[in-house]
Amino acid sequence: MSKATEPRRLYTPRSSRWNALRLDPETIGNSTEAIARFFGTGRYLLIQSIIVIIWITVNLVAVEYRFDPYPFILLNLAFSTQAAYAAPLILLAQNRQENRDRVTLEEDRRRASQTKADTEFLARELAALRLALGEVVTREYLRDELDELRTVLTDLAPRRPGEEPAPASDTRVPAAKKSP
Repeated sequence: MSKATEPRRLYTPRSSRWNALRLDPETIGNSTEAIARFFGTGRYLLIQSIIVIIWITVNLVAVEYRFDPYPFILLNLAFSTQAAYAAPLILLAQNRQENRDRVTLEEDRRRASQTKADTEFLARELAALRLALGEVVTREYLRDELDELRTVLTDLAPRRPGEEPAPASDTRVPAAKKSP
């Protein structure tokens, strides 16, 4: 069965001309954010104020150029139209900023969690190093142990006849005598 003769299902939408017009949502979002940002600037307020002052002045003073008499209905319509477009643009910009903030917050949380895990790991490593360093032989400890061993060895060494025992507090090793 060909596509042309295939029966249409009710849940399948009809194709339309609008499907051919594909706009990039990111481009539209960026342009609407730029417009919304411009609405919030002092430059925009200054330009709008100058236009309103000129509009009112022309319609009050210049009788021959009057196009919107005193109640300024056309000016009111222009403001209403502007507000109708500005409000959704501003809401769209706020929603996009909220999404960016959410992504940034999630990334910050992930990074903080990783930093905390790294810090805890380093703290455990430092504690292990401190414990290991407590068991390491220091120079003083080794010197004291060698001195005790020298004392014990000198006490146990056989004496030659006529030689006096070396005092226990003497830490010098007796020099070997050279035989002639």
